[in-house]
Formats: sequence, structure tokens, C-alpha cells
Amino acid sequence: MTSRTVSLCDVRLLSRWGCAALLTVLSLVLTLGQAPPAAAADEPDLIFRRSTVFKWVSPNDKLATYGVDDPEVEGVACHFTVPEKGGFKGWLGLAEEVSDISLACRQIGPIRFKNKLGQGDDMFRQRRSLFFKKMQIVRGCDAKRNVLVYMVYSDRLIEGSPKNSTSSVPIMPWGAADATAVQKCGEFIQ
Repeated sequence: MTSRTVSLCDVRLLSRWGCAALLTVLSLVLTLGQAPPAAAADEPDLIFRRSTVFKWVSPNDKLATYGVDDPEVEGVACHFTVPEKGGFKGWLGLAEEVSDISLACRQIGPIRFKNKLGQGDDMFRQRRSLFFKKMQIVRGCDAKRNVLVYMVYSDRLIEGSPKNSTSSVPIMPWGAADATAVQKCGEFIQ
């Protein structure tokens, strides 16, 4: 008995053009439908998405909420919500995302500074269009009030965006053991 490899195009019901179209569609689906690589440690965690604009054929426009821990300040987490364009351009990653971004940062444990920080240092950044636009979360310190201040904004290669959002995190004791060990952010700003 001899073995024979059978391909999808061996089926007699498909014409020559139908077979070529089927193989093209299958290769496109396999290429675009592959699972994304594992997220890096500095990638935000997707909390949830909510559709805002329904589209019949292509993906819907959505609002997506993400969470990210401050890599230089232990005990602080930020959540931000960004609009995500649907349609075919959004699906392919070609749409320029709008700059409407909201931000909320909170103390989630005892605050510990890992290193000296600069005022306005980047805490997180993410590309928002194929080439030119990026979103940034920057961090600063209000030393007088012992408050960490986070600001999110988007910028472009040519011009920035006036749309921004700010969130404050007062540095407070976390439990009875932390009451006397509260760090002052002014001591960690260069």
C-alpha cells in the first residue's frame, strides 16, 4: 500500500481559482490570527474592554482599561482607559488612535522608592499609531505635600496634544508597621 499526501486543492469540487483563493484566505487567517507573543514585564495588564461603536463587518470601536505598576515606586499602580479604533484600519493596526486618555493612580501597598527619580520621568509609554503618536505617563513629586503626581498625555512627532489627565497619590502609612517608616518623595527626586 502506498501513502499519498492529500492537499485541500485535491478536492475535485474546487476550481483552480477557488483553490488559490482558499489557500490565500487560509494563509491570511493563519498569519493574522496567530496569538501575540507573551507580554513583556513592562506591558500593561488588560482589565476589560467595552464596545462603544458597533460595526457590521469589522471590529467595533472600544474603550479599554489597563493597569500598570510603577516600575520605580513599589506600592503604586495606575489604571488608564484608552479608546481603541475598530474598523479594518484598527484591526490591522493602521488607524491613528485619538488622544482621549483617562488616568487614576492609587497606593496599593507600602510605598518604597527603588532609586532616585527625576521630576517628569517617564513611568510608562505606549505607541498609539503606526509611526508618529505615543502615549506617556510621567511621574513627579509634590515635595511640600509628600504626594506623587502622575500625568498622562499623548504626543506626535510634529505637535503634541493638549488632552491630558492627572492623578495624585498621597504617600500614606500602610498598616501599623508602616506608620513610622513613611518615605518622603522629595528625598528621592534628583
